[in-house]
Amino acid sequence: MLRQGWVMLCILALLAGAVSGGELRFRYWPSNYVPQEVADIPVLMDVGYWVHIVNQDEVIKLRQVSIHRYEGCLDLDVRCNFNLRLSCSIAATGAIDGKYSCSLDGPDIDAPRGIATLCAQLNNAELGGQPGGTMDVHVATVTIRVVPR
Repeated sequence: MLRQGWVMLCILALLAGAVSGGELRFRYWPSNYVPQEVADIPVLMDVGYWVHIVNQDEVIKLRQVSIHRYEGCLDLDVRCNFNLRLSCSIAATGAIDGKYSCSLDGPDIDAPRGIATLCAQLNNAELGGQPGGTMDVHVATVTIRVVPR
């Protein structure tokens, strides 16, 4: 009977400790050293914006459409944790003179993944800047930008 009374006293003490808001008070610890729950602490974090173009190491190869017009496209595989809008700009390297432009088909991507088609164009190409038969000349660089929508 005395042992049952001691067990009941311990249980009451534990319940009182659980209700006391992160505080546990005993004059003596129970005979078995059993860990006692004292508090639950929430863990929070701020989730930032994340975007990754999976195939960003690929290249756009311009193909001749007419005598002075070249064009090439690449499907961008975009992974992200927010809905976004892509845009592009193009900068010529000076290897071939002409009017460069870029465009995106499907620039609005919904999380978690989407495809946008990026195209680069060269109009009024001045082909005299490179010897005929030269392969894989780096003529421009496209920059991709992103903004949440």
